[in-house]
Amino acid sequence: QVQLVESGGGLVQAGESLRLSCTASGSIFRIISMAWYRQGPGKQRELVASINAGGGIEYVESVKGRFTISRENAKNTVYLQMTSLKPEDTAVYSCNGRIYETPSTWRDYWGQGTQVTVSS
Repeated sequence: QVQLVESGGGLVQAGESLRLSCTASGSIFRIISMAWYRQGPGKQRELVASINAGGGIEYVESVKGRFTISRENAKNTVYLQMTSLKPEDTAVYSCNGRIYETPSTWRDYWGQGTQVTVSS
């Protein structure tokens, strides 16, 4: 089994910054990719940013230039640095890991989610 634990959410004012962290632990053979998703009030869940094993990075258009995803491989940890936060960034942010537990078996794992609230 693999567990993902997130931290770093909170309440901030518009224009401020937050950094989210997500650490994977357990039976990890290899991490394929890690990503951050979010689901705002009354909205569908959306992919915010992802980073794969080769270092390839993708962002949703609305956060480009404001959010930065990075990883620390030795700690199986991914970060999401969020700057210039806007009220529309308010959401529950969840970490996703696509992880091989054995050389031939992989699956998606999810963290418990962390609330980010941006006041205007």
